[in-house]
Amino acid sequence: MSDRPSGRLGAIFLTVFLDLLGFGLVIPLLPRYAETLHASPMQIGLIAASYSGMQFLFVPVWGALSDRVGRRPILLLSMLATACSMAMLGFASSLTWLFVARAFGGIATSNLAVAQAYIADTTTKESRAKGMGLIGTAFGLGFVLGPFFGGMLSTVSLETPARVAAGLALANFAWAWFALPESLPAELRGHGRKVRIGPDFLAFQRVFKLPGLSVAILLFFVVGASFANLEQTFALYAHDEFKLDAKRTGYILGMVGVIAMVVQGGLIGRLNRRFGEIRLIRAGNLLQAAGFAGVALAATRGLAVLYLAVAVLSVGNGLVNPSLSTFVSRRAPPAAQGESLGVMQSMGALARVLGPTWGGFLYGHGHRWPYFSGAIGLVVALLVALTLHDTE
Repeated sequence: MSDRPSGRLGAIFLTVFLDLLGFGLVIPLLPRYAETLHASPMQIGLIAASYSGMQFLFVPVWGALSDRVGRRPILLLSMLATACSMAMLGFASSLTWLFVARAFGGIATSNLAVAQAYIADTTTKESRAKGMGLIGTAFGLGFVLGPFFGGMLSTVSLETPARVAAGLALANFAWAWFALPESLPAELRGHGRKVRIGPDFLAFQRVFKLPGLSVAILLFFVVGASFANLEQTFALYAHDEFKLDAKRTGYILGMVGVIAMVVQGGLIGRLNRRFGEIRLIRAGNLLQAAGFAGVALAATRGLAVLYLAVAVLSVGNGLVNPSLSTFVSRRAPPAAQGESLGVMQSMGALARVLGPTWGGFLYGHGHRWPYFSGAIGLVVALLVALTLHDTE
């Protein structure tokens, strides 16, 4: 196990990437898989909501627990639980078991805040934005490669991607057991508050009292809900307005992942050193608002406008997400990194419950309304971001 900061960052990057690769394997195929078990469109939506709903409840729990016992044990436990949830999914023989598998999966994979806390432990405040960008790079790679390989595996059966994802989670556990060192110093462990298993809404109250964090977390929620709104409706929009098939729509979404990798993996560190995370948050929200408006207007302006708008939107999102994580991490006490980042990721999970619901409702009243709504929400987010100040 490497004790060098660069070695630790490499280890956590590979850990998160393997986790997201398994996630990406199954997500595009879940609706079809649910249909084979006679799920209605409403039930398919509830299955997706059950996953994000459990993340909303349990992300702060795992984050706070990692403040007490260390990051490594929680990450290892999450990998084992993820393997179990994927196996349950891959062998589900009824709709009830599919619900149970996804709900348990939401609990098991509530570890993103722990990974972010790990990065906070192993970086300086000056280099933290670059470290947080690794999470975005892992996301981009996972969502580009996962659906690609998932589609190939689905030719065997719709259950195969989930079974392979279970094996991947086990391999991740075995690798991390030997290669992932603990990041939280022993003297900082055990100083967090007692953690109870289950929803801990007092954690929200404690974190929201920290200077500046409530505004940053609110922004993270608005951005997450807007993007989830897009993810839920974009395939329908691309087909209904541009007659794009699933393959061409996949190319556009793949472009989103590639841009996320470039911005968050290669540019965010240098941009943060030059401009600071607050300016990047504001610029990113402005770009996202313009991107959403462009997606809405593309229906009457043509396919080239759609590609350009999605690219602008992706750049904006790539600037905002790691910058908000850096902002929260730099202002949270060292003994409360997991809890603070956990609350932020929990609000992101809630956004992924409410965003698709709102987007689906608006889409039924007009194909462009979800994107106009996203543009308005992000203009409001930009105005809220103007209240952020560097109090360090």
